[in-house]
Amino acid sequence: MLTLEDVLEAGERVADTSRHTPLDYSNTFSAMTGAEVHLKLENFQRTGSFKIRGATNRIETLPAADREVGVVTASAGNHAQGVALAAQRTGVDAKIVMPEDAPISKVKATQSYGAEVVLHGRDYNVAAEKAHEIEREEGRTYVHAFDDEMVMAGQGTLGLEILEDLPEVETVIVPIGGGGLIAGVATALKEQDPDVRVVGVQAEGASSAARSLEKGGLIELDRVDTIADGIATRTIGEKTFEVIRERVDEVVTVPDEEIAMAIVHLLERSKTLVEGAGAVSLAAILSDAVDVAEGEVVVPLLSGGNIDLNALTTLIMRGLVATGRYVKLRTVLEDRPGALEELLGVIADHRANIYAIQHDRTSRDVGMDDAEVELDLETRGHDHVEELLAALDDRGYEAERLV
Repeated sequence: MLTLEDVLEAGERVADTSRHTPLDYSNTFSAMTGAEVHLKLENFQRTGSFKIRGATNRIETLPAADREVGVVTASAGNHAQGVALAAQRTGVDAKIVMPEDAPISKVKATQSYGAEVVLHGRDYNVAAEKAHEIEREEGRTYVHAFDDEMVMAGQGTLGLEILEDLPEVETVIVPIGGGGLIAGVATALKEQDPDVRVVGVQAEGASSAARSLEKGGLIELDRVDTIADGIATRTIGEKTFEVIRERVDEVVTVPDEEIAMAIVHLLERSKTLVEGAGAVSLAAILSDAVDVAEGEVVVPLLSGGNIDLNALTTLIMRGLVATGRYVKLRTVLEDRPGALEELLGVIADHRANIYAIQHDRTSRDVGMDDAEVELDLETRGHDHVEELLAALDDRGYEAERLV
């Protein structure tokens, strides 16, 4: 099994390539949770995520003959960029297989580091099958995204940094996709301070680690469905599973709604941009999926910030809906002059702001003498939404909440 010595040796190899990322105390999230929350800002890492650490350590340990032939891997995006940059810095040719629907920002970033990108399959697992085919045909070394001890050791250097910067840490919360990050971090932390609690977090729609632990053996999900594309794997690794079972205290899951809310909170309160996979650790404590005590020193690991701008727009909107800051309503009015003005007067009286309005007199869903109205509104929270709905009801409007 992976050892502390492996992680310490990795620390020396990756020092020139990866950054020692900041650990930032958050007054906002400390006040919201009652704990002492320090954000590990790995979204500030080169390539925008922790993956450069493990990729560098793996490629640095390759024999010269293997370097000459080159490497291949599969990735939804972040590992791809890590392998591409690590290979570029060591003069190794890299070929990366990515799912066909991988975020375009991650595809372009991977190409910018000099790697050849092959788009194949609907998810990571299918892409990995293609990458192994290339491995056999071309003799390249396959750099696994997570189930490799040298990759795990490289990711574990994050744990070394956390203990170095915050020796009094009590709980570290780590995202889980394939398990390489938490396996490395748990080894680095537990082997130096067994009292540190290590908690893993997965999206509900990609909960292979949580289910595997419940069953007592590895399982593979039929499909994954989550906005956190960086951790959307159908199974964790065999090697990572053994480390998780041995050294991780707890694994929890969070729904996409909570992940979106965490992204919005980080943007609005900490001015920090993270992707879905990077937000799950904070989402876990904000949603009470992880219990934290008053004053407990907690480090949510924000593992990456490589989010596609189109996805960001959707995530922000979902986060606003989840926090009651945006609502879409539908109602029916009498089709007469002044009816719309009266409705808008109720909305204005209750200080809701209109984003958009659609007034349809031709809808087949209403009577001949009626008109259908849809309203996109900016609101100030769930209580404000309920207050507005009650006011509309009092005035005789049957308002249906669409989102």
